[in-house]
Amino acid sequence: MSKRISLHVDSVRKSFGPELVLNGVSFEVPERSATVLIGASGSGKSTLLRCINLLEGIDDGAIHLDGEELTNPEIDVDEARRKIAMVFQSFNLFPHMTVRENITLSPTIVHKLSQDEADEKAERLLKRFGLFDKRDQFPDRLSGGQQQRVAIIRALAISPRVLLLDEVTSALDPVLVNEVLSTVKELKEDSETNMTMVIATHEMGFAQQVGDQVCYLDKGEVVELGTSEQVLQEPRDKRTKDFLQKVHEAGRL
Repeated sequence: MSKRISLHVDSVRKSFGPELVLNGVSFEVPERSATVLIGASGSGKSTLLRCINLLEGIDDGAIHLDGEELTNPEIDVDEARRKIAMVFQSFNLFPHMTVRENITLSPTIVHKLSQDEADEKAERLLKRFGLFDKRDQFPDRLSGGQQQRVAIIRALAISPRVLLLDEVTSALDPVLVNEVLSTVKELKEDSETNMTMVIATHEMGFAQQVGDQVCYLDKGEVVELGTSEQVLQEPRDKRTKDFLQKVHEAGRL
């Protein structure tokens, strides 16, 4: 039986002034699956994620989550955002708050959990991902990999319907990349979480490991969309082949 469609991006266009960044992007993300966005810098991956999370408005098209149009001008944006969490490449942790305080802020302020409930959830997640002993540390006492894992835990703490990951390893030293990728892979394989994810990455090996489908973007357009094995191993479009060859030469495949 086919999976229910959780997220539907339909003919989305987005410009910044005269620059067309997204040109009619369309794809569907089945529930409890991971769609990986690949493409060169400037291809529109990050902008697309920001549009899904309603951090950027779109010029045309529509984005639906669980059948509700997120891009409807009359929608309650704050309410819609409660279903979506985004992890940025630069961590965006609050430096003056401890790890625990960073994780519990949104659940208590936005989602109205009691402090005890939020603390219990934060501690459960920190134990699960091996960071419980860091709960009272400030971010600057953590490695980059640990900070990014805390950012992922903070996103999970609101129990989102969709998790968006934007180049979550690009700001890390190579030695720290694997610990973050392992966290995402564990999350993908966790039947309890049942997470739906959209992931922008330059790590093709990671894309193949976690992606149920891969979407190759070039100049704001979907060039190729298919299973991770098909797109990464047997690409059909010359532009996809050329991109993957360059990635291979750069040592990321």
